[in-house]
Parts: sequence; C-alpha cells; structure tokens
Amino acid sequence: MEESERAVPVLEFDEFFRSEYRRVVGLASVLCGRTAVAEELAQDAFVSAYRHWERVAHYDDPGAWVRRVVANLATSTLRRRTREARALSRLALRREPEPMRLRGIDDDFWRAVRALPRRQAQCVALRYLEDRSVEEIAAVLGIAPATVRVHLHTARFALAARLGETLDEETP
Repeated sequence: MEESERAVPVLEFDEFFRSEYRRVVGLASVLCGRTAVAEELAQDAFVSAYRHWERVAHYDDPGAWVRRVVANLATSTLRRRTREARALSRLALRREPEPMRLRGIDDDFWRAVRALPRRQAQCVALRYLEDRSVEEIAAVLGIAPATVRVHLHTARFALAARLGETLDEETP
C-alpha cells in the first residue's frame, strides 16, 4: 500500500503549520546557518506543503515530508551561495584598478566629459580612453562616421571652453 493510500487521520493545514513551524525553522537554521534564510526556507517548504496538502495530509508523517523539502532547499541554497562566492572571488581576482587613475588621466577632464551631451561624451570616451578610430566608434554606437566626427568636433570645443583652453578651427 502506498503512503498516500493509508488510512491516516487528516490534519488541517493550519494546525499542522502551528505545530511544526518552529521545529522546521530550527532544522533549516542548523542546516544553513542563518536564521533569516532558515525562515525563508521553512516558509517555502510550508507553501509547497499547502499547495500539495490534499496529498501530503494523508502521509503517515507530513512533518517528515516538509523536513525533506527544507533539507533539499537548504542544500540548494548552500550550493548556490558557494557558487556565488566562487564567482565573486574570481571576479575580485580579475578586477583591475580604475583605469583613469592608473593612467593618470585628469579627473577634471572626465568630469567635464560627463557634463557633455550623452553622445558627445560617449564619442570622447571611446576616442580618448579606448583609443578607438572614428569607424570603430561609429560601429560601437550604431551611428555614421560623419556623425562621430561632428560629435568629436563639437565636444572638443565645448571641453576647451570648460577647461579654459582655446582651439584653432583646424585642430583635428
């Protein structure tokens, strides 16, 4: 005879929840080591039990079913946290210092660039930070090369004015 077919007195879910919740949270807490996470896991397990209550209520020990769900959730949570920690460690190892500070680029200049209209700032950053050609900038931004040249030209004069410099009309 299957577990769900046995003649077992059927509990009301509310009664079951009140009688088991604290102990299930305790189990989850021991398994995952964090009370807040344990409460979430227990709640998720009880939500699952509620969704399947017509079946779970007839088990010999519905509490065992909820505990199995919590144990599985705790294992999944620990695996996910471990993967996240490894990923963060890998990212931290690859992290490079801020490029502008490494290259000694003037913060005032980049503040002025950020004050430009968006497309001009993008063109300037791609040109002078990444040393991209007009054609490459056009491809990155999805605009025509002539438009990039106009943005760079306009931006140069705006930056010169903001930084107290003067440019000749012929300056490339």
